[in-house]
Amino acid sequence: MFKALRASLALLAAFTLLLGLLYPAAVWLIAQTAFSHEANGSLISYQGKIIGSALIGQNFTGERYFWPRPSASGEKPYAFSTAGASNLNPANPALIDRVREHIAVLSNAHETQSGTIPADLVTASGSGLDPHISPAAALYQAGRVATARNISLERIHALIKAHTENKTLGMIGERRVNVLLLNLALDRASGDRP
Repeated sequence: MFKALRASLALLAAFTLLLGLLYPAAVWLIAQTAFSHEANGSLISYQGKIIGSALIGQNFTGERYFWPRPSASGEKPYAFSTAGASNLNPANPALIDRVREHIAVLSNAHETQSGTIPADLVTASGSGLDPHISPAAALYQAGRVATARNISLERIHALIKAHTENKTLGMIGERRVNVLLLNLALDRASGDRP
């Protein structure tokens, strides 16, 4: 019995060392070496100050900025501690009311727009933290941003095009625009501070 106990403890120690220390250390080392920016949160800095992460949305509300898709993280938008989907059924009156509220806000802010409001501007993503919108959602807002910044619509369209990311590996996901990076490019073009 002592022999079996000793063998069990030796295996426990070996696997603790292997899977609890060596494997995590190897993964950390590879991540820091090959993917340092991503492994450290994909932080975005401007003029020496960290202004956000390319992986988590931010609540831009000013007329001069592109707005992200709604957050499902509760009273504090884009709070990672309360992130998650709303889990509301499409027929749920609470979701319908929330979508109607977003439609009303967008319609009022974009009075010159006659097209359909893109769905990602009125519904949250699965995580509630998505930093991206569709190119259609960015184009829908282009007129408002151009007017608020007194920049030509062509310049805004060029910035949207320059910040549109293609599908991952050409086939995974959808084309998308990172709202933080697009707004940062707007500020740089205007000489503003984010």
